[in-house]
Amino acid sequence: QVQLVESGGGLVQAGGSLRLSCAASRRTFGSYAMGWFRQAPGKEREFVAGISWSGGGTYYTNSVNGRFTISRDNAKNTMYLQMNSLKPEDTAVYYCNALGTKLTTTPGDYWGQGTQVTVSS
Repeated sequence: QVQLVESGGGLVQAGGSLRLSCAASRRTFGSYAMGWFRQAPGKEREFVAGISWSGGGTYYTNSVNGRFTISRDNAKNTMYLQMNSLKPEDTAVYYCNALGTKLTTTPGDYWGQGTQVTVSS
């Protein structure tokens, strides 16, 4: 079982930046591709970004490409999402997810509790 804990959310003005972190349980983190998803009020949860187990491969949804950067530090069992040039439409609860052995936009079974990101206009 993978345990995931997100942090780093908050309230920021449009154009600002935030960095989210996802801390994972030690035994399994390095063997999983990982991803970030988000869910805005009244909308379905959607894929944001993913990273391979080694960190060598990344993938972004079109709406965040060029603004967000996903990374990981396997020595620290932690994944990050650097979010720049934030827009009001980025407002959502952000979740980290253990995707599985391959980088994919389909979520795996393990989720964190989520962290709220609110971008004011």
